[in-house]
Amino acid sequence: MDISLLAAFLGGILALLSPCGALLLPAFFASTLGSRMRLLLHGGIFYLGLTITLVPLGLGLGALGSLVTSYWNVLVIGTAVLLIVLGAAQALGFGFDVAKYLPGADRLQQQAHSRTGAVRTLLLGAASGVAGFCAGPILGAILTLAMAQGGSLEAGLMLAVYGLGMVVPLTLLAAVWTRLSPRTISVIRGRGFRFLGRQLHTTSVITGLLIIAIGVLFWVTNGLVDAPSLVPAGVQRWLQSSAGVLSSPVWDAVLVAVVAAVIISLWALRRRRSRPVSADQNRSADPSRPVRQSR
Repeated sequence: MDISLLAAFLGGILALLSPCGALLLPAFFASTLGSRMRLLLHGGIFYLGLTITLVPLGLGLGALGSLVTSYWNVLVIGTAVLLIVLGAAQALGFGFDVAKYLPGADRLQQQAHSRTGAVRTLLLGAASGVAGFCAGPILGAILTLAMAQGGSLEAGLMLAVYGLGMVVPLTLLAAVWTRLSPRTISVIRGRGFRFLGRQLHTTSVITGLLIIAIGVLFWVTNGLVDAPSLVPAGVQRWLQSSAGVLSSPVWDAVLVAVVAAVIISLWALRRRRSRPVSADQNRSADPSRPVRQSR
């Protein structure tokens, strides 16, 4: 399960950095111009939009996978073969748009570009989770892994992590984009090249090879069951004991108090910024207006 979540997070990052995902950057930047708080707010709204479309897909496929867990060997082989095929398609530049197979997806994309503000960001996230011709094999691979989890909750969590892999680098790029050099931006976007008469892209090739590697690993580890855990057993035991301590009522009260303090602080800061400027401040800010002198 650890490797599946890591693969989902990396898949989200690579889907964002794919040639199709790069088209998402200008639309997101247009909605996030302003302060850092506005950027974080729109990042959260964008992630909410992603989960609206991605998590239900994961839940549905997880439920479907739970029906065939009795045929585990067939499920493992079929998943591994499909991952390898999708990885090869991604590396060779073949793709498909998952949104075309979902009802209402085209209308959702049109509304995302016609709205403004927070609604635009929400719809943009909902559409971006499943749209993209060159990112189709990546999402297909994540959906395949989700179905192989054999449970709805695990599959839904995978798709939520996949969306997190998209929104985290997107928000970070939006925060530092103007400070990046042209060379750095070029490296992030990747570059195209020709191989055996076919136009390929570095990001797509790297992503395809990773998907193929996951497919092979899925095969040789019996569906990742025999794969080593990415988190050592000692760390897992410590996390479990820490979770037990943090579940006490005292920590719950502390968490509620911290959240309330943050909300009150943000409200006070916003109220202070929106306070109207006094008449004396207006006169001092406008040197062209005469100032009445007291006698």
